[in-house]
Amino acid sequence: MPVYKAPLRDMKFTLNEMIGLDHIQKLRGCEEVTPELVDALITEAARFCENVLFPINQTGDSEGCVYDNHTVKTPKGFKEAYTGFVDAGWGAIALDPEYGGQGLPHTLNLLCEEMVCSTNLAFGLYPGLTRGATIMLSEHGSEALKDKFLRKMITGVWSGTMCLTEPHCGTDLGILRTKATLQADGSYKISGTKIFISSGEHDLTENIIHFVIARPSGAVQGVKGISLFVVPKFLVKDDGTLGERNPVFCTSIEHKMGIKGSSTCVMNFEEATGYLVGNLGEGLNNMFTIMNIERLGVGTQGLGISEVAYQNALQYARERQQGRSLRGAVNLNAAADPIIVHPDVRRMLMNVKTYNEGCRMLAYWISSELDTAHRSLDEDRRKEAEDLVALMTPIIKAFLTDLGFENTNTAMQVFGGHGYVHDYGMEQYVRDARIAQIYEGTNGIQSLDLLGRKIPAHMGRYLRRFFHPIMAYIEENRSTEELKDYLPLLEKTLGRLQQATVAVAQRGMSDPFEIGAASMDYLHLFAHTALAYLWCRAVVTAHKNKTDAEVDFYQSKLDTAHYFFTKLLTKTSSLFANIMAGGKPLDIKESHFGPF
Repeated sequence: MPVYKAPLRDMKFTLNEMIGLDHIQKLRGCEEVTPELVDALITEAARFCENVLFPINQTGDSEGCVYDNHTVKTPKGFKEAYTGFVDAGWGAIALDPEYGGQGLPHTLNLLCEEMVCSTNLAFGLYPGLTRGATIMLSEHGSEALKDKFLRKMITGVWSGTMCLTEPHCGTDLGILRTKATLQADGSYKISGTKIFISSGEHDLTENIIHFVIARPSGAVQGVKGISLFVVPKFLVKDDGTLGERNPVFCTSIEHKMGIKGSSTCVMNFEEATGYLVGNLGEGLNNMFTIMNIERLGVGTQGLGISEVAYQNALQYARERQQGRSLRGAVNLNAAADPIIVHPDVRRMLMNVKTYNEGCRMLAYWISSELDTAHRSLDEDRRKEAEDLVALMTPIIKAFLTDLGFENTNTAMQVFGGHGYVHDYGMEQYVRDARIAQIYEGTNGIQSLDLLGRKIPAHMGRYLRRFFHPIMAYIEENRSTEELKDYLPLLEKTLGRLQQATVAVAQRGMSDPFEIGAASMDYLHLFAHTALAYLWCRAVVTAHKNKTDAEVDFYQSKLDTAHYFFTKLLTKTSSLFANIMAGGKPLDIKESHFGPF
């Protein structure tokens, strides 16, 4: 049976000691976010996730969702878990207090979200989609729509979805066919089919509020003709009670590789009543205002599932006895030593551990910047944070989910043949992790967004928000003894990133194909540079705070940092070489792809 224990000590190190709560406490509405509050919050969240969500993860995968005549039944235990989740307010941590939310910073929600993703990723999609939908409605909806829908969505009585993809269009939403026809009362009739709709139908809430992008009659083609509409499963009366059934129906659910406890639906809108959210023609822009939060959330899915995979691989490596240590027998009272003595097993464990801790630092850093962008009283600081979040969001989404899948595969390898069978749970983690590289914009699209849009935006302004602070950090710490072995490696990697940026920009001016050819390697080079900067900060923090009482924890942090700089940052050499090689190796005739 799988195991999981929330990594609370590492979470507190990353947020309290390294990122710094003092930074968050200076933000509007965050004055009372103390270490004591953080500790109480994540301790209770850990208890709920470990004791309620984790036990129904494997069974939820085995049972899956059941479709029957427009209805979907979630796996056993999901409904009770959902009731407990919303009753405790876990879905409303960072949402608007005016409508029942707790108003805490997004960063605290991210800590809890990681634990949900570790213990039951499929379950987490139900409240996760609702959270995104409520933020979108809060930012763009009229007061009448907010009063009608927001409180019951924030409190979890109703849930929400986002309906974008259609059978013929995924990334290219400008060619969507779902239409909206204006009615005399100002509402719209929505007609069309949407696919891959997470939580489109289920039995957890009494109403489901769909946020749908559609093209109003007479609107121009392309993305400029797209508007956003809210379409409830049940119409809502003026007194807030449920009215008649709206003709929006789930006609089937997908039979997926993973996240089987999450319903992924085909939704038919048969002249369903909908209401315009925001202005006409601004639907895609309105939808994408929450993409920073949503993509940070998907990145956290990769981190969460990688963490639980690591914990299980570590336990197995300590218990499984096979062969003897290359340095001589360690366990003299047994026929074999635990496999954790073997260098290759340690390599696999350290790869996953090091990336997990580094990605946690990256996610918390950018999440705190997101809070700054939303809450800072300093307009200049708020703008700087907005720019940095915009730059780093595609990196977090793509890099953390690429590693999520890679790390769960590595953790499964530690188990050998036992990892391939159902009982140990590892094969489920591999299957569940795979989707995060695909939805909310495939990782290839994220890399194009980074290199093709974010890097050149505003004459490189976004990029300067990253380069300048790190260059300043390097100058400020040249005499820091703890960093004498690591700072030169950070500086070298940053220099390569800068050189690659210039080279690709120059080539891309004459041939846009060069941007696409370099984009994924560039994203990973950028991510490793960010991790190098954060690991330097972690080293300084660990040396400063190291005590006899927690010597193992802090020494582990220093050992892990050393592993990153000597074993993982070296990947940037090949990434840099790939980028500098240009796009010509990919520019071959289509017929040469075969098959032959």
